[in-house]
Amino acid sequence: ISGTLTICSGQSTTLTASGGTSYAWSNGLGNNATTSTISTAGTYTVTVTDGSGCTDTESATVVVNPAPTAAISGTLTICSGQSTILTASGGTSYAWSNGLGNNATTSTISTAGTYTVTVTDGSGCTDTESATVVVNPAPTAAISGTLTICSGQSTTLTASGGTSYAWSN
Repeated sequence: ISGTLTICSGQSTTLTASGGTSYAWSNGLGNNATTSTISTAGTYTVTVTDGSGCTDTESATVVVNPAPTAAISGTLTICSGQSTILTASGGTSYAWSNGLGNNATTSTISTAGTYTVTVTDGSGCTDTESATVVVNPAPTAAISGTLTICSGQSTTLTASGGTSYAWSN
């Protein structure tokens, strides 16, 4: 082992020692093992002893980069015939699921479904976020009443099919 190893938060790396018959690891990694799995930042040292009792010590530094925090924003409930723009943030590159394209921070959506983006930062660390778009059906507007009247008469028109109404003429 030697040098600096860089991993992302939530990942691990395996340090492998060789060249001896017994191995003594620092940092409580166990003894007489040729490998040790590391997920915490720090400097790890192994003392290698050969069959003649001679020793050598090597060190490796493990750097743990923080993972980015992926986020998706936008209107998640739309009406049939409308679209929404989902915007991803949190990284330097973006990979969308559902055929939405890669390396775009925004995607225009008009179909219901769950959309996922994987965000990658400058260190190569990733995070994934999903958002579910709901498409509500459009109401069916209707007007009822007597539609033909004579001059001077009046009629009552009734609107239906929705929950609020705005009349215009």
